[in-house]
Amino acid sequence: MSETLAPEKEATVTVAVMNQLSTAKDVRAESPLHHAELDKLASRNPRAGGVSLRELKLLGHLTLRGSQQNQSFMNGCAEVLGVALPTLPLTSVEKGSVSIRWVSPDEWLVVLPADQAFEVERGLRAAIEGHYQVVNVSGGQTILELSGPNARDVLKKSTVLDVHPSQFPVGKVAGSVFAKSTALVRRSGEDTWELVVRRSFADYIWLWLQDASREYGLVIKH
Repeated sequence: MSETLAPEKEATVTVAVMNQLSTAKDVRAESPLHHAELDKLASRNPRAGGVSLRELKLLGHLTLRGSQQNQSFMNGCAEVLGVALPTLPLTSVEKGSVSIRWVSPDEWLVVLPADQAFEVERGLRAAIEGHYQVVNVSGGQTILELSGPNARDVLKKSTVLDVHPSQFPVGKVAGSVFAKSTALVRRSGEDTWELVVRRSFADYIWLWLQDASREYGLVIKH
């Protein structure tokens, strides 16, 4: 025997949002390369060389996913972040301490100060309607900054990307194989590059960069 059930009212969706980055002063925060003691190396290593490296550590990383046709998503992101999402492939935008990297037609990586990540995440959830995703991935990756006259030479050893200035202008972003791992590469200045790398491969890439920079001289910065 079958029966017809009356349609139920649409359920209210409840989303649990947790602040993953504690701002308490008594909580120890360790970057993916904390064991490398880059700060100590910076004080002992040579002060001149063709390549400089530093870890842009303990920043907030938010992955955004949504349709460009969803005006609530696009407008909400622009309102909360203070700058519109880049829609041209392989580009990035930056305003103040916030940078946004294009990853795919429906995905972006937002990098901002860690103490702003939770409020921005909550602001996005309050401002956007429809289908979208915002995920705090801060603990799963870090950024290594390469700079100096030989930084591009090191990249040429490490990735299949064409990093010639005519093909990789300032502001361009591209994800690719890096050494035997992967990285999201962004050219942030004339001689400055940022590598977003996964936490589990940070130590490997750090060792690779040391070796690849050896002939040019490697300077560790704070």
